[in-house]
Amino acid sequence: MKYATSVGSQTFVIDVNQESQVTVDGELTPVDFFSLDRATAFSLLLDHNSYEVLVNEESGEYQVLLSGHLFNVRVEDERARRLAQASRGFLPGSGELQIKAPMPGLIVAIPVMEGQPVKKGDVLVVLESMKMENELKAPRDGTVSGVRVQSRQSVEQNQTLVTVT
Repeated sequence: MKYATSVGSQTFVIDVNQESQVTVDGELTPVDFFSLDRATAFSLLLDHNSYEVLVNEESGEYQVLLSGHLFNVRVEDERARRLAQASRGFLPGSGELQIKAPMPGLIVAIPVMEGQPVKKGDVLVVLESMKMENELKAPRDGTVSGVRVQSRQSVEQNQTLVTVT
């Protein structure tokens, strides 16, 4: 599984090949990483050096303490990265905005209704795909001007789900 891992302003593409190998930006790296306490303390063997690593996850971000240095790390798997990229396109500041399915799936919930005002970040639709529930959120403030789907409906990729004005 590939992950986009951001540390500060740098982003690395990490592909976990096997338990003892990872590829970082295309370069194969042998690694030994295991939990010491099944929670936050880990042992890392990398380049013939041993490290104790403390990891704390909070609100989807990780704080990693390694060799006395604290790093704020954000990790996105391929699926989450594609969802984020699909929602980052050009967003008009006004006018109708169509929220489309980034992948085929099943509508699980529609927590909004036509005429309802929404704020940026409000959940508009919950879409299940590959046994994962994905929240599609409002990319800007507006009003729901149309709901084009129903709960339990199957949808195709790029199908319009909700419109916001």
